[in-house]
Formats: sequence, structure tokens, C-alpha cells
Amino acid sequence: MRNPEATKETILHKSGVLFNTKGYKATSISDITDATGFTKGAIYRHFENKDELERKTLGHLSQIMFDKLRKLIKAEHTAPAKLRAVFSFFESYTTDSPLAGGCPLLNAAIEADDAHPALRNEALKAFSTLRQSLIAVLDNGIAHNQIKPSVDKEYYATVVIASLEGGIMMSKLHGNNDDIRRVIKHLNQQLSEIVL
Repeated sequence: MRNPEATKETILHKSGVLFNTKGYKATSISDITDATGFTKGAIYRHFENKDELERKTLGHLSQIMFDKLRKLIKAEHTAPAKLRAVFSFFESYTTDSPLAGGCPLLNAAIEADDAHPALRNEALKAFSTLRQSLIAVLDNGIAHNQIKPSVDKEYYATVVIASLEGGIMMSKLHGNNDDIRRVIKHLNQQLSEIVL
């Protein structure tokens, strides 16, 4: 008898690769059964329907991304260095993505429209986590006299995320790192303006 948790983990992993490379709408349950070797019945024993599988898979992919990002942030000792680590992490998504298919937040957000509320809500939750993480870095930087206390943290975090995700999208379209590098250069210039 199979281990249910291992089976669920396999489904999430294989579905994650498919959803993140092929797209949520374009990936069928048959694609997932082919990739996992499990029957539809086995998949539906672990997930109520495709919407739940998509939502749980995006949560799984986001967790992988956030775990990698947390390690990089934790390794740095100042708020500016932590922010630069975030910039550098997102630069890697174009040519050396830690997840097949690129940034799962960007991919899901593009597909998540009003007709797909479960996926949209999961993408929004992940973006909110990222935004709150950046705000926490800024708060700590202010508390330790590394960041100007006058910085509008919500504004700054929103601009950073929008810039990085937009840079990833443009670089993926062009097939090189030029656009994301321009974005990171701009973000580093902005960072220099808020550092004490």
C-alpha cells in the first residue's frame, strides 16, 4: 500500500511542473495522470477537484519559492543587503529558475482571472506574503537605523514586486536577462535613496 502523504507530494510536485510550464488551464487531469502514473481516482482521493489541485499546487510552489528566498534573506545581516538578495533571487528566474517554468506567482497571476477565483485567491495570498516579507525587512531596517523612517513601506514593497515581476515577464519574452537587469539597476538606485 502506498504512503498517502508521499502520493500527495508526488501529485503536487508533478502537477507543479505541468501547471508552471504548460499553464493551469492547458493542463488536464489526464496530463497529470500520465506524469504521475496515478489514476484519476487516486488524484481525486487527495484533491476534491481540479480547482483544489491547482490551488494546493500553487501553494506548494509558493512554499518552495519562499523557502529559498527566506534562506537568502536570513543569510544577510542588514536590511539593504536583504533587499538586494531579493532582487538577485528574482533575477535568476529568467535564466536559472529554481522552479521549472519560472516564477509561479507571475504564471498563476496571468492565468487567474475572474473566472478562476480559487487560483486567483491563492496567487493573491502568495503576493501578500511576499509584500509583507518586504515590509518586515523595511521595518527591521528602520528599527536598526539602516533605512530612513520616512519611507512609505507599502508603496516601496508594491513597486519592488511589480518591477521584479514585470522585469521577469519582459526578460522571458526577450529570452535574455537584459530587462530584469535594468529593473534591478533601477531598484538598487531606489534603494540607495532610502538607506541611511
